[in-house]
Amino acid sequence: MSSKELKDFSLWCDFVEREFLECEFGRLLEQSKFVGATSNPSIFASAIGTSGAYKDDLERLKGKNAKEKYEKLAITDIALAADKLEPLYRVNKDCGFISIEIDPMLCDDVSASVSEGRRLYESIGKENVMIKVPATQAGYVIMGELAKAGIHINATLIFSQEQARQCAIVLNENLRNDARGVISVFVSRFDSVVDTSPQAHLIKSCFVDSFAHLLDFRESSAKSSADFAPCPALGVLNAFACYDEIEQVANPHIRTLFASTGAKLEGLPKDYYITNLVAPHCVNTAPLATIEAFWERANSANGVERIFRWQSEQWSGQGGKQVGGQGKKALESIAKLNLGGKSLSQIQNALLSNGLQAFKDAFLQMLKGLENR
Repeated sequence: MSSKELKDFSLWCDFVEREFLECEFGRLLEQSKFVGATSNPSIFASAIGTSGAYKDDLERLKGKNAKEKYEKLAITDIALAADKLEPLYRVNKDCGFISIEIDPMLCDDVSASVSEGRRLYESIGKENVMIKVPATQAGYVIMGELAKAGIHINATLIFSQEQARQCAIVLNENLRNDARGVISVFVSRFDSVVDTSPQAHLIKSCFVDSFAHLLDFRESSAKSSADFAPCPALGVLNAFACYDEIEQVANPHIRTLFASTGAKLEGLPKDYYITNLVAPHCVNTAPLATIEAFWERANSANGVERIFRWQSEQWSGQGGKQVGGQGKKALESIAKLNLGGKSLSQIQNALLSNGLQAFKDAFLQMLKGLENR
């Protein structure tokens, strides 16, 4: 089984690094393990800071300032990935994308961000590149302006239903020239907000056959332990509520992208945030280990059938027509959870603020490391 065989669902790889792109990336594409890729400031900071693959380029870049060095390295990586993904894009314009994020320090500066987004897109010179823009008040304007220019958009750092709704509206109104948009809903970070370690034994076998089963499992567990409720259902439930908002615009060129899908909680299956978020018309971007764990499960006995049955039962009515309402169910279930004295909106706002700061910190740390290299 491969990512090409999942019905209207795509897997992307949330990782870039020069040596990986030059070698293993192509092999994994040939095996159809994934059909797209994403990057972010933290990924680039780790790659450039720890990999020896950039040594020669950095020697040639001596005398440049830190951001010039970063951009040269990042543009080379993104162009390399885009070239290897391009055959997929030519066959199906919903596949074969690679994303790069605008300098996170510019997130509140509309003019500077729009200029940088256009410049990065033109400098890379590959059609199958998405420009990532954080979903802030300024970000909605930025992504709208870039979308009007026919640039593919990855709206990122979505934690709330309101962010998802606003991104969907902006992209629906502004995408031009057959451009695509994905709206990156972050998932696993919700489940790190409340300490759920005393209930870890309850979450060790969470491969479920349906969303309804997930709800029943979480609700029944919550009744037996008030502390258990937020874990690990909150991230999945919130993600489905965001997904429902995005699907309301009914634009085939705008999809939900489930991000932050690495399983961080002890005892949680590595593929938890892929397997429980298989749905029509969406993307899941995940670390390599998470992708491998998913395919191991999918290729195990009855794994394919269970995943397809999950899709069919939960997302299709008679005649294969998709039915809605999952967002409402998700929010109703969240309302029953013990969120440790916090409201859902408080958690969403804190995660957005922390996410923006984390990307800024990673970017600044990377630039500092490049100053003397």
